[in-house]
Amino acid sequence: LTNSTRFKREGNNLSTEVELSLYTAVLGGEVTLDTFDGKVKLIVKPETQNGTKVKLKGKGFPAYKKEGEFGDLFVTWKIKIPTNLSEKEKEYFGELAKIKHE
Repeated sequence: LTNSTRFKREGNNLSTEVELSLYTAVLGGEVTLDTFDGKVKLIVKPETQNGTKVKLKGKGFPAYKKEGEFGDLFVTWKIKIPTNLSEKEKEYFGELAKIKHE
């Protein structure tokens, strides 16, 4: 999964929002992210919550007149709820809901 990244700049720091599938958020996994200076592979922890922020030190904007210094990149996870579920998938979610309420 590669995300085309759009950055917001705040001084030398950059921020971006990255969509995660519900399954990756729940189970964990990896996401490849385009940064200012190339691709980075990020580990997503299991049970990641919507809106969780991750800081990538030194992956921000180059500091003005300070060679080799960079700001940080802040990634906010946005969890995407699945749509167009099949009847079987809805059934699985129903079973999960029952288990969680027992």
